[in-house]
Amino acid sequence: MSTIDEVKSRIDIVDLVSEAGVKLRHAGKNYTGFCPFHDNKKTPAFVVWPETGTWRCFGQCNEGGDVFKFVMKREGIDFKEALNKLADRAGVKVESLQREAPQVKEANQHLRVLLEDAVVYYRTHLFNNKEILTYLREKRGLTDTIIETFGMGYAPHGYDNLLKYFLPKGYKEQDLIDTGLLSVRDSDQFTDSQSAIYDKFRNRIMFPIRDENGKMAGFGARIVDPDDIPKFLNSPETPIFTKGKILYGLDRARKPIRAAGQAVIVEGYLDVIALHQAGYENVVSPMGTALTEDQLRLLKRSTRRIVLALDPDVAGQKAVLRGLDAARSAMDHEGELGFNARGLLKNEARLQADLRVAALPDDLDPDEIVARDKEEWKRIIEGAKPIVTHVMDSLASGQDLNDAKVKTQIAAQVLPLIEDLPDAMERDTYRQALARMLRVDERSLTGRQAHASALRRKPRVTDQSQKAEIPIVAVNPRLKVESYCLGVLFRKPELLYRLDRKLQEFGLSPLAAEDFEYTDHQLLFDVVRLAVEQDEKEHQNYLMSHLSETMKALSQDLLAKTEKLEPADDRVLEELLARFLDLRRAHAMNSVNQLRFLQEDEQQEGGTNIKIYQEQAIQFTRLLHGLDQAKRRIFSRR
Repeated sequence: MSTIDEVKSRIDIVDLVSEAGVKLRHAGKNYTGFCPFHDNKKTPAFVVWPETGTWRCFGQCNEGGDVFKFVMKREGIDFKEALNKLADRAGVKVESLQREAPQVKEANQHLRVLLEDAVVYYRTHLFNNKEILTYLREKRGLTDTIIETFGMGYAPHGYDNLLKYFLPKGYKEQDLIDTGLLSVRDSDQFTDSQSAIYDKFRNRIMFPIRDENGKMAGFGARIVDPDDIPKFLNSPETPIFTKGKILYGLDRARKPIRAAGQAVIVEGYLDVIALHQAGYENVVSPMGTALTEDQLRLLKRSTRRIVLALDPDVAGQKAVLRGLDAARSAMDHEGELGFNARGLLKNEARLQADLRVAALPDDLDPDEIVARDKEEWKRIIEGAKPIVTHVMDSLASGQDLNDAKVKTQIAAQVLPLIEDLPDAMERDTYRQALARMLRVDERSLTGRQAHASALRRKPRVTDQSQKAEIPIVAVNPRLKVESYCLGVLFRKPELLYRLDRKLQEFGLSPLAAEDFEYTDHQLLFDVVRLAVEQDEKEHQNYLMSHLSETMKALSQDLLAKTEKLEPADDRVLEELLARFLDLRRAHAMNSVNQLRFLQEDEQQEGGTNIKIYQEQAIQFTRLLHGLDQAKRRIFSRR
């Protein structure tokens, strides 16, 4: 991942725009508000798409872009300055981040291929083991379809099964160690009769763990023999598996999460699988019970409403409270950069997600609940409590609320949460609720409240060495498509003329920087266009001589993504044309859908700009018709 992509993926555009003073409101999956770049306080024609990290004004200025473009336009700076500013915000050192070396990328891909082969290996052993299959089917109520869908398997007894199976297939012993499939004993931990290297997973039900894009990363394993320990075992940390940055099931849950408007976090792999089988596909699980900022940010890209539904035992309750600090730092405290005209730093604390906790009844796990009554799960999630309410109830449970010290301890933990809430009415409501629960006068809490407020106003340390790492969020599909298309054009700039001619044959406009939504891509495309329009230098020489150092690093990353390009130019041209048509169609569809929302809002406000929106919608609808015709002509030639 390039420096620019790293920064791009770490910045939440909704937060960035909100901190600039734009009051956004939810409109479907997107957010709308008044454009900050021109005078207009009647029509909220400014739209933010959190999924793609982009924005657009459908009003007077008719501009759009990504986080870089927003900062550039707002502060009147160039791309390099915007990159440095956002990199500092994201905790990224621009000069130190380098593109993943091709040999490292190839090695990691080799490990993923091995893990995919291991999925097949474990699955074969599962379907050859009637006892384990019977347990999953009858005890756990899983169908063969859901078992296949999640790639479940079984690791047989024995210490050298994997070596016997994989070495003849051409894999090396070190490959199996690097993936975490084999463990290595220290020299003083084994006798002559024991091997220093042995299968990590033995006599366990296996769960393939994939990243948010569906790529294999590692395995989770559950015991079969109740006397074995530990109950659950994960792959060790490897170059492609960091358990704190992955959520089990997210590759399958991303779309359902967006459709449902919320994500549900449960504790176990089997809970995730059982709930998906029951039709609740917006469910994921961390690698263990402790939540991390990385995991929360992965979810935050798809939804702002997150429900914690952990197991009802003591460990589960502790996990909720343990995850609270991570949740607050990941979602609540994101107003650090808010400069006034004098350049003074304002320290803001705003709630950026609706984080709730569901109380599971009767000491049942989620899979047991849906086995008893599928509809009950829906009611439980709908009844999830706000995090402050849950913390209050959890801390008070089983405590003697007549004990002054107990009251002091509970107040000390709850008041900072209340003070973090951005809405004054919410803060008052929760303070009153806390006072009633503790049976104290609300005024007795004001001293603690003032102390908490003072701490909240204290500026944060800006030393890079003391900044907490800000996690990376999922990369959206459009970014990948744009990167591929630009990588092809960098590798074969001469295709640009042929693309323009093809588009003109279809009655469409030539390629332009506006076909790319991301600022760095627009800048790179402009250089490609200049390269093919000049005749003094060879295209590649011109490109490299007209790129900044930052852009050179990005261009190398884009070239690496197209290393295995189809050699035939005609095939590449056809593929490239189809992808650009898809990009234009996605943009046009988003615009048409958003214009419908704007028309509805405008009608309620008096309808003065409805005609403008209607004309724009007609233009985009005509464009969609032309794009669809072009796509049909392409496919008809195949």
